Amino acid sequence: MPFPDLVHPALGAYESAVTMPADFAAFWQATIAEARTIGGTVSMVPADTTLKLVEVFDVTFPGFGGHPVKGWLVLPKAREGRLPLVVQYVGYGGGRGFPHELLHWAASGFAYFRMDTRGQGSGWSTGATPDPVGSNGQIPGVMTKGVLDKQDYYYRRLFTDGVRAVDALVAQDFIDPERIAVCGGSQGGGIALAVAGVDDRVKAVMPDVPFLCDFPRGVRTAGRDPYGEIVRYLAQHRDKADVVFETLRYFDGVNFARQSRAAALFSVALMDDVCPPSTVYGAFRAFAGSDKTMVEYEFNNHEGGQTFQDRRQMVWLAERFRP
Repeated sequence: MPFPDLVHPALGAYESAVTMPADFAAFWQATIAEARTIGGTVSMVPADTTLKLVEVFDVTFPGFGGHPVKGWLVLPKAREGRLPLVVQYVGYGGGRGFPHELLHWAASGFAYFRMDTRGQGSGWSTGATPDPVGSNGQIPGVMTKGVLDKQDYYYRRLFTDGVRAVDALVAQDFIDPERIAVCGGSQGGGIALAVAGVDDRVKAVMPDVPFLCDFPRGVRTAGRDPYGEIVRYLAQHRDKADVVFETLRYFDGVNFARQSRAAALFSVALMDDVCPPSTVYGAFRAFAGSDKTMVEYEFNNHEGGQTFQDRRQMVWLAERFRP
């Protein structure tokens, strides 16, 4: 297939035209503070698995609005002292799946938490967390759910869940609060960027082929969904484009990147027609932290680096999170 987007040198030089709202930081500070004020309890129940070398817990924590959000916590059984934490967020349409699916972080000596995704989890991986909040009419999917009002937009709830997951785990006596990392692929990468942009406890972020970055360009250049959901919505709501893109500025990975000082390991696939490479570079070039690296997979589509990138992440994070 041909390259669907910019190529080097134009790609490496691309800078997003997304602008940050004047009240961006205040909006997110108020959103997170409201969720914390509502509070709620964290439940960690040992999971029934055949896994012998790790401990697995079925976790429920209060997310946005105090709504219960699920996740799997996997710990190495042989451990001493406080562990570095890796929180992983899930790609579009997926849920937390099963605890045996991803064991490499726990096997490498990390506490690993895989957060469920409210209202998703039936596209390619199972989930167990509903989204109990209604909204205006939408195209099937969640990209336009509440998109006419930043207070009601779906990703306000999901990004808040991501921060509240860190809240739930950082208080545990087996977690080192100075060694917290967030990661994810596609939508999960976008959530990771958002959490790293509003929570300075996050010391490392690893977004793979991140979605939810540079919305104006993604909507206009992506060859496949989910950005196409916004295209179809605007094809019907011809008078709403300005309102929609104004809302999306508050949820754009480019703006979260501008706020983060964490160490960052990005990856991009240059044949990606779901998350166009320029949108990933838009977030990468905007990223404020000085310790940032981009890994390119020239001949891959949205699958990106997969296990190759997992290996890069393990080496990279181990270097930064040595005791």
